[in-house]
Amino acid sequence: MGCGSCSTGGGCTPNGCKSNGSCGTGGCQTMEVHDWLSNLDMPSNYKPFQVTEIKFKGSRKEFFLNNDNIYLEIGELVAVEGPTGGFDVGHVSLTGELVRIQMKRRKTPLDQVTKKIYRKATEADVEKWNAAKEMEWETMHKARKLALDLRLQMKISDVDYQADKTKATFFYTADGRVDFRELIKKMAENFRIRIEMRQIGMRQEAGRLGGIGSCGRELCCSTWLTNFKTVSTAAARYQNLSLNTLKLAGQCGKLKCCLNYELDTYLDALKDIPDRIENLDTEAGYARHQKTDIFKKIMWFSYQGDENWIPVAAARVKEIMVMNKAGKKAPNLKEEAIQIAAPVIVEKSFDYENVVGQDSLTRLDERSRGKNNNQKNNRNNNPNRRDRIPAGDKNVAPNQKPQQGQKPQQAGPKPAQGNAKPQPRPQNVPKPQQPQGQKPVAKVEGEVSAEGVKTEQSKNKNRNNRRKNNNRRNNNNGSENKPAAE
Repeated sequence: MGCGSCSTGGGCTPNGCKSNGSCGTGGCQTMEVHDWLSNLDMPSNYKPFQVTEIKFKGSRKEFFLNNDNIYLEIGELVAVEGPTGGFDVGHVSLTGELVRIQMKRRKTPLDQVTKKIYRKATEADVEKWNAAKEMEWETMHKARKLALDLRLQMKISDVDYQADKTKATFFYTADGRVDFRELIKKMAENFRIRIEMRQIGMRQEAGRLGGIGSCGRELCCSTWLTNFKTVSTAAARYQNLSLNTLKLAGQCGKLKCCLNYELDTYLDALKDIPDRIENLDTEAGYARHQKTDIFKKIMWFSYQGDENWIPVAAARVKEIMVMNKAGKKAPNLKEEAIQIAAPVIVEKSFDYENVVGQDSLTRLDERSRGKNNNQKNNRNNNPNRRDRIPAGDKNVAPNQKPQQGQKPQQAGPKPAQGNAKPQPRPQNVPKPQQPQGQKPVAKVEGEVSAEGVKTEQSKNKNRNNRRKNNNRRNNNNGSENKPAAE
């Protein structure tokens, strides 16, 4: 139901149910109030309340008089009177008797409401309003650059243009007072508009900009939280939270507002737990306090040199503390330990197939290992595989046939390069033919077959022929390189 522009302010039209602002849930309005009187029939002589609540950018809400009794619904765009003249455009956030209750809660008397509602926003009003909103982003960056040039210790976080482009409000945060008179002069020269500077706190800045908290939900200050209470580190101590600023701080840099939500419940539970717990004096020695379960009212102690923690009821700890004050020692805490039942693990049964759990991080490694193993098995089972000859045994001849598509290697020297004449190739020694149907015989080290002797002789002949050809080639080259006799 919500949309992306809710956190940045300005309101929007619902896109979920297409009701154009009349949805009962009001999901597209931040800081909205549920109109629980919308479905009730009013009396016949009832006069509607003339004040209407209008919402602007950044969850800013103001009250306006509806003197013309214009029929308005929640979410509609209306043109209202500006704070310093002109007009502005906003969304209707609340009408009827609930506005009277809101005015009492904010302590706003009826006499202070003086600004009026002009009309429902026309197409021309909406076009001017949209054009003014498009200028805010560029204006904010130019203003930040001017502030940096003047070396002002301030951060401009947001700009709010009036719908008629006659005024712009700049929101900034700073640690102290800032003299921005020179900045206003330069901004007035560049923007040609009436300028108002308004300082806000870090929490208000986070509420205006919006965002997602560490809990995964939209920030409380930008959705429903209207007043900001002080949060201290004592709230974290009462709840036994680690004093880690990275975890306790929100996006505003301050302590999280949600630390105060359950503080009252913890304070009520801490009434039954002794405060300022010291070491308990027992017959087995001094027992040191380790931790406390506030809601179960169980406290854990341990003896020096013993790593096991002993759970003791908080009421019994109070009694032991009274005994120690009277100068008496308590019995061994192991005799008074509470039996804590082990948590029961219930296996969840899913009514769907768990596809995610089937895949593991090492599934690709296992697949590659299986592929390598299959390649090794195929290489070992290949009948045409050439056996490796040991370095010390040169009498064993390899039994390998040329693979398909590969030419057999011819013995003999290569033709000489340059001007040397090619030498005739020696005739190839015919290889012994095996009878058809007979499988190749595996050779065993230390045994030499007749075929191996013949192949070894042919190798020796080829080696001798290569040496002769090399010697002839070297002699020819040497004769050609000699200088001619004059």
